[in-house]
Amino acid sequence: MWITASKQSAGRGRRGRNWETGAGNLAATFFYATERSAAEIAQLSFVASLAVADLAGFFVPASLVSVKWPNDVLIAGKKTAGILIESSARPGGGHWVAVGIGVNLARAPASTPYPATAFSEHMRTPSPSPTDALATLVERFDRWRSLWDRAGFSPIAEAWTIKAHGLGTPCTARLANETIEGVAEGIDIDGALRLRLAPGRLRRITAGDVFFGDP
Repeated sequence: MWITASKQSAGRGRRGRNWETGAGNLAATFFYATERSAAEIAQLSFVASLAVADLAGFFVPASLVSVKWPNDVLIAGKKTAGILIESSARPGGGHWVAVGIGVNLARAPASTPYPATAFSEHMRTPSPSPTDALATLVERFDRWRSLWDRAGFSPIAEAWTIKAHGLGTPCTARLANETIEGVAEGIDIDGALRLRLAPGRLRRITAGDVFFGDP
């Protein structure tokens, strides 16, 4: 089941951060039940990222669209969408899953800790309506989720890596209790980011924020 709202009064993103959904933007959440483990459910972040990247590529030059670990979609290096995956155990086994997706179609928020943009800033025609954008998003999400169900995470990771922003370049990872610097090498089969530190040591990042020269 998909749920969408024309306006959010208390939208939120990762780590409880505020998420602003202005008029003309898309706010949607997909709910479903699954028997997959919590570790596998985390892979849905990459599934959703690919679906949103496909959505963006329908309306802006595809060459401008990229994805950034763990769950951002960028246009021309600026954030245009965010994804939040949440789950809870079902009494009879398995999990309920909520895949929350916010996309800046018509306008980007003015005050953010990162550069933000909207589809409209890269289009010569009006941005798509939230309803039209949702129809495309649902189709693309179903396509990528079906591939994930059939073939596992490997093809998802491969497709995500092709679109990935910043791989092979220096980055800063801000974790819960530390900040580290290194070169982003790619993602592991469980979705963790591989970060090569200066002494040559490999560090796996499973949660945190990464910045590739971003202000």
